[in-house]
Amino acid sequence: MSAVSTGEQVAFWILGSIAVIGALGMVLSRNAVHSALWLVLTMLCLGFLYVVNAAPFLGAVQIIVYTGAIMMLFLFVLMLVGRDASDSLIETLRGQRIAAIVLGVGFAGLVGTGLARSLGDVSAVGLAQANADGNVEGLASLLFTRYVFAFEVTSALLITAAVGAMVLAHVERDKGDRVDQVTRMKQRFRPGNYPGAKAGPGVYANTMSVAAPGRLPDGNGSERTLSPILPVRELTAEEAAPKGTEKK
Repeated sequence: MSAVSTGEQVAFWILGSIAVIGALGMVLSRNAVHSALWLVLTMLCLGFLYVVNAAPFLGAVQIIVYTGAIMMLFLFVLMLVGRDASDSLIETLRGQRIAAIVLGVGFAGLVGTGLARSLGDVSAVGLAQANADGNVEGLASLLFTRYVFAFEVTSALLITAAVGAMVLAHVERDKGDRVDQVTRMKQRFRPGNYPGAKAGPGVYANTMSVAAPGRLPDGNGSERTLSPILPVRELTAEEAAPKGTEKK
């Protein structure tokens, strides 16, 4: 048996508080991307807690695999399907938010009460015996012998949850909503639209004619704005005058 040191207690209260804040932010955030980022903060705190409790390999796996790989995959999926804050306001079932809050609070109280009663009189024990041959070897021995069934079931649940989230969040668009290149070309050449290229920065024009040169900042015409296949139209005196000097 070993007592919990002061440093471990301080680390637990600091990291545990930040983890709880991240968990609350994940649940209360309306934006799905912000919710995933809050969950990243919680997972980082859990990884540091593993390292403090003499489980460096488990902490590294928590940060590298779950925080660095799985959560980034979730963020890519969320950005790909285009979830926004307005989606969280749509309820498919009336009263599901209130029922979820009541059930969540009840489940948290049940789990907290069970842990408090079961661990109230239990002394803290270090990981010296479990890590006798090393943290990696001890963790592998437990995962693939005593807890192999629970490990495989958890893996299957994670994969099912990821696939189910992608299926539920996928939005199928009708073929009529998809705009191809031919449709874009027809929209561009409809009456009232200008199919040609727009004038560059610093070029000004006083007429809608494509045969008139564009104005430069100094008031002179720019021949590069004219197409070589169009005849050059002679400007009137008012059009040729620099901007701001026209007769009123």
